[in-house]
Amino acid sequence: MKIPLTYNLRNLTARKTTTAMTALGIALTVAVLLSVSALVEGLRSSLAASGNPLQVMVLRKGGTAELNSVITRLTYQDILSRPGIARDEKGHPMTSLEVVTVIILESVENPSGININLRGLTPMGFRLRDEVKLVAGRMFRPGHREIVVGKGLVNRYGSHLGQKLHFGRGDWEIVGIMDGGRTSANGEVFADLNQLSSDQNRVTALSSVLLRAESEGAVQTLINDLETDRRLNVDAFTERDYYAQQTSSAAPIQALGTFVALIMSIGSSFAAMNTMYAAVARRSPEIGTLRVLGFSRRSILAAFLIESILLSLIGGLLGCLLVLPLNGLETGIGSFVTFSEITFSFAITPQVMVIGVMFALIMGVLGGILPAAAAARKQILAALKSA
Repeated sequence: MKIPLTYNLRNLTARKTTTAMTALGIALTVAVLLSVSALVEGLRSSLAASGNPLQVMVLRKGGTAELNSVITRLTYQDILSRPGIARDEKGHPMTSLEVVTVIILESVENPSGININLRGLTPMGFRLRDEVKLVAGRMFRPGHREIVVGKGLVNRYGSHLGQKLHFGRGDWEIVGIMDGGRTSANGEVFADLNQLSSDQNRVTALSSVLLRAESEGAVQTLINDLETDRRLNVDAFTERDYYAQQTSSAAPIQALGTFVALIMSIGSSFAAMNTMYAAVARRSPEIGTLRVLGFSRRSILAAFLIESILLSLIGGLLGCLLVLPLNGLETGIGSFVTFSEITFSFAITPQVMVIGVMFALIMGVLGGILPAAAAARKQILAALKSA
């Protein structure tokens, strides 16, 4: 015969202070884990969304990022003739020769400045980024010192329309704000390719080529064609694979956050264990009475274990509520691949919250199994005598 669930709920409500303090400790542990998970998920989502499955990124052979790659205009002309490259309605190849460098932006949070990607590209390069839309101002004009900035830079660094940023040989005016959706473009600055390459003394030595294949089947064929041509001396990746490599930037933070959460989980498990041991000691007469009424040792063990799990479930749900305000909050992280900051938003997804609740339930099981076993082992007469 099983002990009714209402028995566990009544005992939890009867010990309001103890229940609240233990649940809060579990909630804080879950909140730490979820905060780190939301950061990593936000970065992963941002970089995954930055890649179009039909697009190929071309870098110099051995280059790990656009910043340390060199593609010449002559190489670019060779790439243009490759079969399998998509063309627009006017018959122009959908390719973009680009130059990437970094500039330093200062903010209240980072008075010494942080590296931000500055990308020189053509109008076709803007078209290839489907999720990037102008939300204010206009596009930069070719041949002018004009730039378009991602909305993440507006929010975090106060880069507004009409403001001028000084880098290279002079001042550049912000003429547009772009929304990159969930992509990393929210943390970049776009400028005219020819104007920027001239300003940076990189007229012939540029960074990368972004191109779109005619179809999914043509993607791998195009990659093989580019990589096997020794004259080009290039590596080619799908755009998604290129950005997926950058998620390594979050690995140290994920490891540190998980370690802190595990250390806290040990303390929370002991807190739950102490709470349940105290409950077992205080409720010895109840345990004896339950045995007299015919409830088995297994039923008593299950009842106390369920009570510990319910306590942890309350803490887990509370932890989820604590981190919900982080959802959509913009932040940035330095990339070990690009040596610049990647701007993205925390993502509290259902999957992340499920991880938090499951983590809390594991703490409940670990903290409750020993006290539950102690309750089940109690002898009937010894339990009744303690009344």
